[in-house]
Amino acid sequence: MQSAKLTFSTNENDYRMKEAFKTLRSNVEFSGSNVRIISVTSCTPGEGKTSVSMGLARAFAEAGKKTVIVDADMRKSVMVGRYKTGSVRLGLTHCLVGREKLSNVICETDTPNLYVIFSGPVPPNPSELLGGKIFGKVLDNMKNVFDYIIIDTPPLGNVIDAAVVAKQCDGTIMIIESNAISYRFAQRVKDQLDKAGARVIGTVLNKVDLSGNGVYGHYGSYYGKYYGKYYGKYYGKYGNDSGQDQMMGGPFRRRQEARASAAASADEEPDIDDLDYIDGVVRKN
Repeated sequence: MQSAKLTFSTNENDYRMKEAFKTLRSNVEFSGSNVRIISVTSCTPGEGKTSVSMGLARAFAEAGKKTVIVDADMRKSVMVGRYKTGSVRLGLTHCLVGREKLSNVICETDTPNLYVIFSGPVPPNPSELLGGKIFGKVLDNMKNVFDYIIIDTPPLGNVIDAAVVAKQCDGTIMIIESNAISYRFAQRVKDQLDKAGARVIGTVLNKVDLSGNGVYGHYGSYYGKYYGKYYGKYYGKYGNDSGQDQMMGGPFRRRQEARASAAASADEEPDIDDLDYIDGVVRKN
């Protein structure tokens, strides 16, 4: 198993942000005890789905739930550059093409109960890999180990990957940026999830301006004044933003691309013994 240290921005460590994710965590828990594999998507890039995915996973981990966040945005991952410090060589792609064991691509983080699987190198066929039998087996195996599995997927308004993943999950959360996405666009994305057979358990309105004169601005000002003096010093202002988004690795060679295509399209059932060990992680009773 790999290890990684996660860095969080000052905003992500703000008490109001943490309280918002605790509320989201509670809402997910109220969706049912069988909702444990959750995909997160958005309509377009930049709406904050990766931040919400990490914040939700972190909230579950802080509640004592063994949680893994899977970076399934293999086309243009931002998670590695935004959160990781240190060296991580292996990612989800290595596992899905059969090059590495699941136990080798999981990263134990410095946050208790929180594990991460980064995306890995950019494959030539992300949709086929995510819709293949190996990815399904990976989810089944992780469900035997972790309490919650949070999957960060690409924006569904751009590529179909999120719908491919969502139909294998217990629930899907849509992230919508405030004053940026039209109702019709959001409805089209939601319809695409419905057609894929996904269960949409809710939406998150993100990037709401809390400093204005409207209802949200008034609430944000009141909330900050009332709770700030009690919790501001406790949470503090620590962490830093890692800057520009980075990609982890590069495209495979032609021979490796051929192996990826063959692994995704093979008719035979993947050998569960090749995936069914996660060293260092205690299985759920």
